[in-house]
Amino acid sequence: MFNANKTVYEIITFIKNYYKKNNLKGAVIGISGGKDSAVVAGLFTKALGKENVTGIWMPCHSKEEDKKNAIELSNHFGFELKEFDLTDIYDSYVKQITIINNPNMDDLIDSNINLKPRLRTATLYYYAAYLSKKNKGSYLVAGTSNKCEVYVGYFTKGGDNIADIEVLEDLTVDEVIAVGKAIGVPYHIVYKTPDDGLSGLSDEDKLGVKYSEIADVIENDGKNINKVARKKIYDLHQKNSHKFNTPTFRKK
Repeated sequence: MFNANKTVYEIITFIKNYYKKNNLKGAVIGISGGKDSAVVAGLFTKALGKENVTGIWMPCHSKEEDKKNAIELSNHFGFELKEFDLTDIYDSYVKQITIINNPNMDDLIDSNINLKPRLRTATLYYYAAYLSKKNKGSYLVAGTSNKCEVYVGYFTKGGDNIADIEVLEDLTVDEVIAVGKAIGVPYHIVYKTPDDGLSGLSDEDKLGVKYSEIADVIENDGKNINKVARKKIYDLHQKNSHKFNTPTFRKK
């Protein structure tokens, strides 16, 4: 039985010990307005103090609701929230590739979707380096991926899979929700339906399976779900295996 309060204590202790051992100062977190980044922000605020946590809201043709949730979360936990608008940078980037190649725009769909998290990751590291210099202490970029997303490879390689420290990667979506409730993340944020803000579809709609089904495959080898869902989840895991390991030549 998952114990959310015990897990909260263990995560906060993990963060504190790692920062103390490595003489680190603060954390920079990309705030999307969704539950994963909300839970990470809450945990780091409790572990390091609100004065050592900076959230970055990085709109890029984003929904106004997400911005409102990001601001609400910042006010709720007391950490500083900065806005770094990537819309013009993104548009300029896409414009350049269209000038170079004159592509069919349908061929750019996946490239454009993956460009956004890559721009956001670059921004987080840019700002973390700035704060490290300004405040004379190292700031880490905290990741926000959960176990279900990672298992099926639902992340952008070179984007939201890049971080200096991860605290949710061993938690399923239901466990993230439980931790969020335990630390007081606002109800409508912790239960907000996750989506990419682009397609009009939820993450589960895009994946074609439910996060609870992914969790069952991880925890029970899919014994409690139907064969179609189980096969799709295993297929996603296998298809995206290239995201987990970089093939590297080793000399004999």
